[in-house]
Amino acid sequence: MGLKERLQDGLRAALKAGNKEAVPVYRLTLSEILYAEKEKRRSLEEKEVVQLLRSAVKKRKESIELFQQGGRTDLVEKEKTEVRVLEELLPASLSAEELAALVDEAVRETGASTPKDLGTVMKWIVPRLEGRADGSEVSRLVREKLTAPRRRNR
Repeated sequence: MGLKERLQDGLRAALKAGNKEAVPVYRLTLSEILYAEKEKRRSLEEKEVVQLLRSAVKKRKESIELFQQGGRTDLVEKEKTEVRVLEELLPASLSAEELAALVDEAVRETGASTPKDLGTVMKWIVPRLEGRADGSEVSRLVREKLTAPRRRNR
């Protein structure tokens, strides 16, 4: 069962259970998917739906930070609930060790050695992530790897 179908099933279940926190999240997310499909004039692929959900989670996490700065604890809790609902639907993220191993492989495969090679490494690694890691986190790890002092054996 695809992610879109899981969202529709989740909406039905939330409606039957009277879950007032989850229903708007499912509806909004399904609406965003429908909008994206109309814009692209085709059904979204699974990885595009995952990308859309990850983007929604990221937006909500940014909102949480802003609401905390503004002292709006009521809105912080609402956003946290929405993040939990969306994260339950997403495929499991890569562990820190798996992500570090993938970054090492990407640097090795591309022959990257300086921070100028960041784009090349990212171009290699992003398709292999399949939406299982945050792009900014991956970029940070790659940048750290490329700026780390190299040991030279002489």
